[in-house]
Amino acid sequence: MDETVRAWVDGWVVSRGAAPPVVEPWGCTIDMGMEGHVTRHVLGAVGDAVDEADVRKVAEAVTGAGVWLKVFRDPAAVSRWLDDGWWIDPEPGYLMTLPLTPDTADLRLPDGYRQRTWSRGGVVRTMIAGPDGSWAARGQLAPTGATAVADQIATSPAHRRRGLGTLVMRTLQRAALGQGAERCVLAGTPEGRALYESLGWTVSATLTSAKYTGG
Repeated sequence: MDETVRAWVDGWVVSRGAAPPVVEPWGCTIDMGMEGHVTRHVLGAVGDAVDEADVRKVAEAVTGAGVWLKVFRDPAAVSRWLDDGWWIDPEPGYLMTLPLTPDTADLRLPDGYRQRTWSRGGVVRTMIAGPDGSWAARGQLAPTGATAVADQIATSPAHRRRGLGTLVMRTLQRAALGQGAERCVLAGTPEGRALYESLGWTVSATLTSAKYTGG
């Protein structure tokens, strides 16, 4: 598997409490055990190194609804390799990385907001509540040695453009550095990409997400 893909997988399963990944010749299989997300198959190659035959082989073996396929190639290419039984997210995701360096930026909250950060089961979580106590932003981080994986980064639409996403990311990046990580990895959305790039993250690969619907 590509080194960055494997680092993301190893941290993602810790973050989500998933089963340990089962290594396959083409990548790995992760069991989630949730309705609508039973299992996910992650192809280990990226970009032009993704083998069409591998994607077709993995997809054709899927017969149950709620199985996901993660392929680090553009959706336009992957969609040609899957049949009508697959729903394909038309918007690509992005596998992104950040080399960690000391951060001295001021992490001041906007007036009235409250932030809390804690760790449980090895996963660091941070949340921000608005002045009225409502959820404003959140994120979590799974350190796995030299690499830490940021996950489930989100800001409430009602609280955007206040710098909360930046605050969440800097909090998690500092936590990763404090635990000895040398870099961070995440899989981001097109919407999140701009935030991450403003903080120094770079794109390593495009990510296509597909879900088998049984059609």
